Amino acid sequence: MILPTKHISQDEALIGVGATLLAHLQGPMTVSSLWERLRSEPNVGTFERFVLASNLLYMIGAIDMVNGLIVRVEP
Repeated sequence: MILPTKHISQDEALIGVGATLLAHLQGPMTVSSLWERLRSEPNVGTFERFVLASNLLYMIGAIDMVNGLIVRVEP
């Protein structure tokens, strides 16, 4: 579910949802505004998958929360 497999495409895996999330995260955003942008994306699908992908990105250090806003962490 996190990584693509023989039966799960890259877009459906959480890493693919995370890539979509990062593509839409151009600057600091609230959780609700980012969700509003992504809710129509077919590979995101549900709020649950959005939260799981957000958690994955947070755990690997790709995003962070600063003053209640989600921000990209630049390498």
